[in-house]
Amino acid sequence: MTVTSPDPKRKFRIRVFCFEHAPAVSSVHNQSLWESLFEKMSDYLVALLVGIVEGLTEFLPVSSTAHIVLTQALLGMKLDDPFWKMFTVVIQLGAILSVVVYFWPRILSFARSFLTSFQSGSPTSALDDGPQKRWWQHPLALVLISFVVTAIPCYLMDELIGENLERPLVIGLAMLIGGIAMLWIDRVFSPKAHTHAIEQMTIRQAIFIGAAQILAAAFPGTSRSMATIAGGQLMGLSRTAALEFSFFLSIPVMLAASGFKLLQFVIKSPVQIGTNQWITLAIGFATSFLVALAVIAWFMSWVRSKGFAPFAIYRMIVGAAVILWLGNR
Repeated sequence: MTVTSPDPKRKFRIRVFCFEHAPAVSSVHNQSLWESLFEKMSDYLVALLVGIVEGLTEFLPVSSTAHIVLTQALLGMKLDDPFWKMFTVVIQLGAILSVVVYFWPRILSFARSFLTSFQSGSPTSALDDGPQKRWWQHPLALVLISFVVTAIPCYLMDELIGENLERPLVIGLAMLIGGIAMLWIDRVFSPKAHTHAIEQMTIRQAIFIGAAQILAAAFPGTSRSMATIAGGQLMGLSRTAALEFSFFLSIPVMLAASGFKLLQFVIKSPVQIGTNQWITLAIGFATSFLVALAVIAWFMSWVRSKGFAPFAIYRMIVGAAVILWLGNR
């Protein structure tokens, strides 16, 4: 499949402005060169903007999917364009990489303690002074359990998920309802938390969080981060523990989801990519990675002292605005 040209209506008026103010050219050939140049520039600008939005929202409980879809709509991008669909998957991989980089020391530590526990068959601790647990109770095992609980139903609901991604009303309602639920859960259950580190988590808690994540996959706008955090708080996790587990769980979940979508593109709808498209993908990937890395560091610090209420309120405002906007169209 040949990559379709971006919608000419969405060029931020860059092309029009530049042709109005550029020196007159003496040939159609020169004019086509100018047009090609500004088409590429506007694609790069779109990649930069969407990459920033992805990096800012992927791990905040405000739904990156909702913000990406709404940003694409505001920029006039075609939501069914094969290249831009693939672009959204690629920039998610940039965000995933930021989690791996930020938590790399802990990932290595967990991997070592998990292997030791698995090989010895005896209880070990993920921390030097932490609780002694069997390998299937280890944080990495709990992440995998949550992943499996999420992955199988999401695979079966792939068609429904794809349809809802193109329905702004579903996204608006999910943003609004999810914000209300998040605010209530944070206020009611945060003071009752009894699990303050992911090393203290149980299999039952991991299964529940995985089940909660299915809701986010089925209804874009719910937010994977919000579902896992709220699910964790409902099961007694502290804000910090719920957030950390959400970050660790995002690695296999997002890798699997993004890998599956890329595989679908390769097998079902192969996209021919030229130099311009490769540069566009690189800009989006790098921007998403760098912005997400900064957001993770900031968000971990923020949650420890201030909680999730501002994000819940933001969700409600955006969700209500989307619904009102759709009602007035």
